Amino acid sequence: MSSVVPLAPKQGSLAAAGTPALAAVRVGSLDAYRGAVMLLMMAEVLEFCSVSTNVPGNAFWRILCYHQSHVEWIGCSLHDLIQPSFTFLVGVALPFSLARRSHIGQPQWQRTAHACWRAVMLVFLGILLRSVGQPQTNWTFEDTLTQIGLGYPLLYLLGFQSRRVQWSSLAFVLIAYWLAFALYPVPQEDAGRPISGFSAHWAKNTNLAWAFDTWFLNLFPREQPFIANAGGYATLSFIPTLGTMIFGLLAGAVLRGARASGDKIRWLLVTGAATLLLGILLGATGICPVVKRIWTPSWTLFSGGWCLLILAALYYVIDVRGFRRWAFVLVVIGMNSIAAYVIAHLFPGFIVSTLVTHFGPQVFGVIGSAYEPLLRGSLVLLVLWLVLFWMYRRQLFLRV
Repeated sequence: MSSVVPLAPKQGSLAAAGTPALAAVRVGSLDAYRGAVMLLMMAEVLEFCSVSTNVPGNAFWRILCYHQSHVEWIGCSLHDLIQPSFTFLVGVALPFSLARRSHIGQPQWQRTAHACWRAVMLVFLGILLRSVGQPQTNWTFEDTLTQIGLGYPLLYLLGFQSRRVQWSSLAFVLIAYWLAFALYPVPQEDAGRPISGFSAHWAKNTNLAWAFDTWFLNLFPREQPFIANAGGYATLSFIPTLGTMIFGLLAGAVLRGARASGDKIRWLLVTGAATLLLGILLGATGICPVVKRIWTPSWTLFSGGWCLLILAALYYVIDVRGFRRWAFVLVVIGMNSIAAYVIAHLFPGFIVSTLVTHFGPQVFGVIGSAYEPLLRGSLVLLVLWLVLFWMYRRQLFLRV
């Protein structure tokens, strides 16, 4: 399914002097961005919302809680940008991957077979992680890895096409997906929908993607028939998620291209700002609400714009100005993002129980009961990072 790959040190890595380096010249901002995204995901163990509940009326913890949670439906928090960022970076990395495999003489059929294998493994790894602690396989397809896997073969094929074809494909995906939702009838009865009017075509668990899942997910063995996803997430979101990956594909081609650094940054900033504003405009006018949970086309544009702007900032600071050492903590995570994703899902409970076994249940309460979740999460996060640092030092990188 996956492999742990030892990579011999070579020059050109983001790594600080005296530390191991990856075996090729890397765009350091990609590792740092990927690491920041995974760190935000891993940092869920800090439980800011629990602390906010324990310290009522504190605006600082209330803000942190908001940005460590998904918005209910329309809108965006920092936490909502984790999945699109991770997805976007898959697209950014593809031009570099294709060029590397071509450079080492890998035949086309082998590259295609690897892309298909990777897609299948991502789908089933997502299902596997969603099934942990369940009485049977949890056949669900809204996990980040699964969504990427479903769209990855099409992204791979687009990687060989011209930029015009890539832009045209992006436009087709978003317009067709918008039209399919817009044509799907809105139920006559008010099912407690938080949005109304034309935007109700994208309401929670009454939309086209929900209808598809009430058929598709019931084709698999289940304890109970699927009626609705509690969060409103849907399998068909992989289609506009492909749009997010295409944004990354376009950005990756720019970064890998022969343009001057200033021109690359200008392209990222202008494209990002235009895309972000278009997404906001579509949401504000009611043409298409900005909803992450079903990945509306406006969300693809809105979040894609943010991803381009963040990448521009990191590329300027790290790769152009050369300020790299500060990002080392992020790079350790970013160079092993699949491993980080897996251990963040599987290890926290084991780490907590181990700490309690050796230091007693009171170990997390030394700074007060209100902040017990924060200390517990901080220790778990530290252990997770140390595991990744150990892998980094030994050049062990989990690849799918």
